[in-house]
Amino acid sequence: MATTVTPVTNRKPGYRDLLRTPGAWTFLLPGFLARQPFAMLTLGIVLLVEDTTGSFGTAGAVSAVTGVSMALFAPRSGRLADRFGQRAVLVPGVLLHAAAVGVLAALALSRAPLWALLLAAVPAGASVPQVGPMVRARWAHLLRGGPGSPDGSGPPGGPGGARLLSTAAAFESVTDELTFVIGPVLATALCTGVHPAAGLAAEAALTVVGGLLFAAQRRTAPPAHRRARGADGAPHASALSVPGVRVLIVAFLGIGAVFGGMQVSMAAFTDSIGQPGLNGVLYGIFAAGNMLAGLVFGALTWRSAPQRRLLAAYALLTLTTAPLWAVDVVPLLAVLGLLTGMGIAPSLITGFTLVERLVPAGVRTEAFTWMAGAVALGQAVAASAAGQLTDGFGASAGFTVPLAATALALVTVAALRGWLKPDGGQEGDGQTDGGKAGDGRPGDRRPGDGEGPRTG
Repeated sequence: MATTVTPVTNRKPGYRDLLRTPGAWTFLLPGFLARQPFAMLTLGIVLLVEDTTGSFGTAGAVSAVTGVSMALFAPRSGRLADRFGQRAVLVPGVLLHAAAVGVLAALALSRAPLWALLLAAVPAGASVPQVGPMVRARWAHLLRGGPGSPDGSGPPGGPGGARLLSTAAAFESVTDELTFVIGPVLATALCTGVHPAAGLAAEAALTVVGGLLFAAQRRTAPPAHRRARGADGAPHASALSVPGVRVLIVAFLGIGAVFGGMQVSMAAFTDSIGQPGLNGVLYGIFAAGNMLAGLVFGALTWRSAPQRRLLAAYALLTLTTAPLWAVDVVPLLAVLGLLTGMGIAPSLITGFTLVERLVPAGVRTEAFTWMAGAVALGQAVAASAAGQLTDGFGASAGFTVPLAATALALVTVAALRGWLKPDGGQEGDGQTDGGKAGDGRPGDRRPGDGEGPRTG
């Protein structure tokens, strides 16, 4: 019996191949616009509330409530998007968020009591549009076989779209970090140069414009799944029914703690040495390390299985945070900040890659929002804890928060790493793609996964 052999290239598809995916630019550009508010909201609140109350403590409390509210409500938003479609959730969501932010700004300008500000912060945070997870869900939908892919193997124009999933995860990690570089700068400039409420006004406007433009791109949106089912045919009540998702939530809480702890601790350190202006420089170096590592990580292909990569990346992140508390000079802090930033991207990228493999398509957006919510919650809790330690024990004490959080998360990931196996069976060597968990489809051969690491 004759056998047809299909030649396979060993070259891993790179960013150019990813961005040539049909339909990608139609959601990437409005998606980037709609993501800016996520990075502007908490800082805009801090600057406005501090201006009207004169208290950073009050401003921090209102901002923290917003972050915690977003973290708690984001997964529900993602689940609704999976069930009813992204457009059905985004359109009313962006309008509600703009209204909630408007109420919060009006209360702050009228010097309302703290309880009123805290109450208004809840809907402002709960209604934050989860555009980042929705973009990731669109990538997964297109690369797994979306519109125009007749055989369901990947995007038109090239076979094996699933091989681009890790590249897409890297691209989104870099995009997120770029958002957190641009957003805070824009919010600060508007609040200090135009009006204390201008940052929140811009945040609300970008939410509405970007969110509606993104929602209008129906062709690239994943279909609604009213009842997502696993391989055994049983319905998945939630992405949390997948054990690996719960492990990754703990891992992402630790990553969020690095962001929150570094923000507060760097600000306290530069203030303690009488050079507060260096805070922006130091945090910029930290963010640059994250973006650089994300770009490089996405251009490599790996022989090891993703759960092993996550464990190694997290161990590196924990190692880089360990000496931060003992630093007393700016140049050394800059170097360690750069290395810490470089440890974040591989952990985030591998974590999101695992999420896509572990969960069925019907709960994919919800799973991504659990990850985003975990980062936000870890950031809020760590910022508060670092602030308390700084007040009580000195400027460097806050740096122990990222170390403690990542160490605890590393122990969890190491102990429960078996739950991160996409096939639920034996740990692979990275040569197969486990397929979409719960869709009953066997893994596809991924030639690029057995060829690295090397540049694409």
